[in-house]
Amino acid sequence: MSQHTVLFELGCEELPPKSLKKLRDALKAETSKGLNDAGLAFAAIEAYAAPRRLALKIVDVDGAQADTQKRFDGPALQAAYDSEGKPTKALDGFMRGQGITADQVSTFQAGKVEKVCYLKDVKGQSLDVLLPQILQTALDNLPIAKRMRSAASRTEFVRPVKWVLLLKDDQVIEANIQDHATGNLTYGHRFHAPEAISLKHPNDYLAALRQAKVIADFEERQQIIDGQVKALADEVNAIAIVPDDLRDEVTALVEWPVALRASFEERFLAVPQEALITTMQDNQKYFCLVDGNNKLQPYFITVSNIESKDPIQIIEGNEKVVRPRLSDAEFFFLQDQKQPLASRQDKLANMVFQAQLGTLWDKSTRIAKLAAAISPISGANPADAEKAALLAKCDLTSELVGEFPELQGIAGTYYARIEGENNEVAQALGEQYLPKFAGDVLPATKTGTTLALADRLDTLVGIFGIGQAPTGSKDPFALRRSAIGILRLITENNLEVTIDQLIDLALDAYGSVIQDPSKTKNDASAFLQGRYRAKYEDQGVAVDVIQAVQAMSPNSPLDFDKRVNAVNHFRNLPEAAALAAANKRVANILAKEAAPTGAVVETALVEATEKALYSELQALEPVVQPLLAAKDYTAALSKLAALRAPIDAFFDNVMVMADDAELKANRLRLLAQLRGLFTSVADISVLQH
Repeated sequence: MSQHTVLFELGCEELPPKSLKKLRDALKAETSKGLNDAGLAFAAIEAYAAPRRLALKIVDVDGAQADTQKRFDGPALQAAYDSEGKPTKALDGFMRGQGITADQVSTFQAGKVEKVCYLKDVKGQSLDVLLPQILQTALDNLPIAKRMRSAASRTEFVRPVKWVLLLKDDQVIEANIQDHATGNLTYGHRFHAPEAISLKHPNDYLAALRQAKVIADFEERQQIIDGQVKALADEVNAIAIVPDDLRDEVTALVEWPVALRASFEERFLAVPQEALITTMQDNQKYFCLVDGNNKLQPYFITVSNIESKDPIQIIEGNEKVVRPRLSDAEFFFLQDQKQPLASRQDKLANMVFQAQLGTLWDKSTRIAKLAAAISPISGANPADAEKAALLAKCDLTSELVGEFPELQGIAGTYYARIEGENNEVAQALGEQYLPKFAGDVLPATKTGTTLALADRLDTLVGIFGIGQAPTGSKDPFALRRSAIGILRLITENNLEVTIDQLIDLALDAYGSVIQDPSKTKNDASAFLQGRYRAKYEDQGVAVDVIQAVQAMSPNSPLDFDKRVNAVNHFRNLPEAAALAAANKRVANILAKEAAPTGAVVETALVEATEKALYSELQALEPVVQPLLAAKDYTAALSKLAALRAPIDAFFDNVMVMADDAELKANRLRLLAQLRGLFTSVADISVLQH
């Protein structure tokens, strides 16, 4: 069968930059699916995307579907012919329906019955007929939130369509896609080379557009931008900040990238650099530059879509645009400093945190009490923790945070430093919001850790206290994320504290605001313990490992963490599978027959293998107990792995359910002693192998 190279290009008004890459990938995936569904084989699809175009090059695609045979089933062979071998009415009806004669009838085996049928040859349709429909369906299925109609056209798309190119080798596949007749014309750069380009073959596409100042390949454009940005940064010994989203967006905004470095007055560097970076990235799509210590430098890089004869003009134009934005940030920063942070408490008293739980000032005073109470656990200075808590929300009323909401906490840190607060207090104001997302960094200071814990616990206990626990996908206070933050703050800082202790402290800070403290405590505690699974699954821990630990219900997150790590380590030991199976067997026996109380009677042991197991247990107890007391669960489980051979030998040779009641009781005690050792870490019987 003949194979061809096809090029499809949809030319549009400038496509939305934030979704250009997504549109390109979806067009490729949908077209690939359409070709596969139609039974048209192809070697590869190359997808291209630039601001004014989406394009696909389909390599070595079949010229037509394969011819097939379609089977139409008729009556059973027995019912199709009479005793003389002549067609019956049933067969006549079938032949009439299919428009065939007796010589075109075949037979086939349908289970135990032989039936008549008609095998009709179906000619495969050509690529020229199928491809336009496949492409139109692919365009209809693109993930576009808002479609628009242009001029008199009935079809809709994300932006007005200007031209459609569809070439098979050197021939146009004539069709109508998005209400445009297909052709072999494409267009170059809007300013540098706007005239039509007649393409002779799909393989000429990239080079022809490059001549016309368009880099159609998204990845290639991105690499050009990366290289230009790095070279400009190197010239001033700086490092460019290039967030992935911004990098993709800038790549989607230009057809012919030309990076230029501009500068701003050094006086603006006195303003919190986060504010300057935010405004330059979000509003202007600039790449900011920092030195090796991550300190902002007075430069930025803009990526232009034009190769200007006078680049200085473009640079100066951008400097002129950015100056008022930086001046605004500077104005807010200076304005805020006219008022000390602590004096903003009055405004917090007018800002509602939650209708039933009071204002942000109420929350601040609760957090201050709670932070001081948590300090002995976290190792923070209680006075620092209390002071930081009372200042923590003050920057929410500042002009800078009003303009740049993502600076909450960060602005507070700047103002606290200017006011001469110590480093613990100042840094804690920014650290109270950490971790912001899964995998984010934790506070570096003890005061920050204390404040982050107190803030989350106050919200958690308060929201549960008024019966507003998260349901389904509704979690307006982000309690699920916050709960995992609490668990991380405890475990990663090695804090020896139980969930119940922390909830009690938070309830204490609320006083009489919470009507039913015991229900609140139960609900909040269950919720926090319910987040262990999500936390450890995120870290790649197997579900059965988490369940093995959950079965023992440790109340301390740090203890839980140590047990999970121990079971995870144990799971990879060569003895693990056999010991998990043995524990399961022991658990099943003890579930049916509770072990009598008291210790194993050594003199009542009969079989050599039960004596061996008992002596091994006696030898291990004094070794394992100190490890358990020290919470060195990994070492304890590794020691218990030595029991594999004696346990296997015991089950091979000993009948636990002996007829002799005393013998049976003694063996059950032995199994209970064995199980007790393992379950002092986790329920190993839960592990799947």
